[in-house]
Amino acid sequence: MSTSPDLKRLSLNQITTNSWTLPEAVTGCKQAGLAEIALWRDKVQAYGLKKSSQLLADSGLHISSLCRGGWFPAGSQKERQVRIDDNRRAIAEAAELGTDVLVLVCGPATDKDIAGAREMVAEAIATLLPEAEQAGVRLGIEPLHPMFAADRSVIVTLAEANALVERFNSPTVGVIVDAYHVWWDPDIYTQIARAAGHILGFHISDWPVPLPNVLLGRAMMGDGVIEIRRLRMAVEATGYNGPIEVEIFNREIWDSPGESVLEQIKARYLAHA
Repeated sequence: MSTSPDLKRLSLNQITTNSWTLPEAVTGCKQAGLAEIALWRDKVQAYGLKKSSQLLADSGLHISSLCRGGWFPAGSQKERQVRIDDNRRAIAEAAELGTDVLVLVCGPATDKDIAGAREMVAEAIATLLPEAEQAGVRLGIEPLHPMFAADRSVIVTLAEANALVERFNSPTVGVIVDAYHVWWDPDIYTQIARAAGHILGFHISDWPVPLPNVLLGRAMMGDGVIEIRRLRMAVEATGYNGPIEVEIFNREIWDSPGESVLEQIKARYLAHA
């Protein structure tokens, strides 16, 4: 483990420069000297899947992940099937683009039955697992902060995500450790150690005080209270040495020039990650 992370592992998650199209993000990464990029499906769809695949192949950038799959719970069997089918498309898109990690934001309950919704998540992953294995795409379960339990994901701790991974016992299913979502957990370092061998991604940003907005309040590394470096070193202690994605939902950052955002990302990554 090193004190400072390798800059070659830094990945721009597209949401951080949300105003950029996919070609603009690719150009920005190349100009900034980045080797990694994490894609969002809406950006890929806006440019076209085949064009996006060719663009990325020509760029030489490695795609650390595709976001997102998931959103599994639904109020009817018909709607659940619609969501399964969309995840099948997401797996195919990931394979076409050349990434082997599809990030799963598992989705909220459609009623008050949160336990039932969690079982729907497990059933959906079981359904998708054979196709993901065949496509060579790993499914990364990303636990979200509990404040998102009602509207974004019923999987809210790394312990829950780990239990799901252990239930499937497949190298195709793993976890995504996002600092913004897990930093508060008193059991986090035990759970990171438990995740050894199935961590598929590590995402960073910061938690400012006060938090200005639940969804769009993430801050640049160093502008909040998260022990990012300690988390990163714990993740690396499990054997993970893959990409480190900077994923920031923040309108002020989105409205800033992308080139300056990337330069700030590089500096803060080296100083705080």
